[in-house]
Amino acid sequence: MTKEERYDGLVERFLTYVSFDTQSDENQDTCPSTSKQIALATHLETELKNLGLTEVERDEHGYVYATLPATDASMPTIGFIAHMDTSPDASGKDIKPRIVRYTGEDIILNEKLDLQLSASDYPELIQYQGQDLIVTDGTTLLGADDKAGIAEIVTAAAYLQTHPEIKHGKVRIGFNPDEEIGMGAHLFDVQKFGADWAYTMDGGEIGELEYENFNAASAKITFIGRNIHPGSAKNKMINAMKMAMEFQSLLPQAESPEHTEGREGFYHLTGMEGEVEQATLHYIIRDHDADLFEQRKETIRRIVAFLCDKYGDKSIHLEIRDQYRNMIEQIMPVMHIVDRAKKAMAEAGITPKISPIRGGTDGAQLSFKGLPCPNIFAGGHNFHGRFEYVPVPSMHAAVSVILNIIAAQ
Repeated sequence: MTKEERYDGLVERFLTYVSFDTQSDENQDTCPSTSKQIALATHLETELKNLGLTEVERDEHGYVYATLPATDASMPTIGFIAHMDTSPDASGKDIKPRIVRYTGEDIILNEKLDLQLSASDYPELIQYQGQDLIVTDGTTLLGADDKAGIAEIVTAAAYLQTHPEIKHGKVRIGFNPDEEIGMGAHLFDVQKFGADWAYTMDGGEIGELEYENFNAASAKITFIGRNIHPGSAKNKMINAMKMAMEFQSLLPQAESPEHTEGREGFYHLTGMEGEVEQATLHYIIRDHDADLFEQRKETIRRIVAFLCDKYGDKSIHLEIRDQYRNMIEQIMPVMHIVDRAKKAMAEAGITPKISPIRGGTDGAQLSFKGLPCPNIFAGGHNFHGRFEYVPVPSMHAAVSVILNIIAAQ
């Protein structure tokens, strides 16, 4: 038996999964947000049953659960989770993937559109010279986020099904919709899932291991002005758009996404609309540090209070909503699950790349629902766009890490 047998069917599964258009829609309040996600969920339900897994279920919201029975009941129950949807940022319809051997030269994605995947634009490409990459045709995203993760989990389960001599505890598998719009964990049934802990296979490049993410909130600020004919507006008109501009000018200008990195937080203006009578600003507020996060929300409130003193108590309406919290609070008491992942990577010859997530993850929400859930690489790059790609050896490595985690003593 060769080591490569553990990867049997991996690429074929991935190419099948990306043929399903599963783009989610943040403007819908249903779950799943798009009915087309159900098609992939149904396919996965059938595939998992055909592999002989047990407790295979697809619920009314499109969540798919399954069990790989234990060969050693004394070992812990571990879960692996990936999401089925693709980002609303780019089309996921009629994806045309292609496998190319990267030689170091620019990869022509689409000659007609004059699109190339180039190391001059994406320097990390160089490390994959001599490897097979799966790329797009430049008209859609690829969907490695997170169909690579799904393919890796299913391939590992298929391998273990045919190798009962490998000792492992019960393995739970979960595939969810709507991660890309922040709703993937909302209806995930943690109690039914029944794992001691889990891992989302939703990271980027090979070696990524993440267990720290932003604390997150949204802010909606509505400014109420007074519109008077400009010919007689002196000392009467209050321009709501100018109030909004003044608010933005009072925020720390260097504390925005384009000026921050690592664990540095920010205020991010994500939307604006308005006229003289009324204007609205939409922000997301982010910080890894819980105290600094609370200070950022308080800064928003102080500026609103200052402008209300200037323009009137009823001139501004503020809504701040917490979205998710930093999972490190839930991971620190169970750091053995991170150590297990580190060891699994080392056994696969991979150096872990540990860094805070400058964003969120289903794992963060699941961790606060009682399922500690670090995030592991799925192997892809340039997610959410037409330059997305995934190296095949990185997908192989992810399968090895899953198997090493499951079989660890």
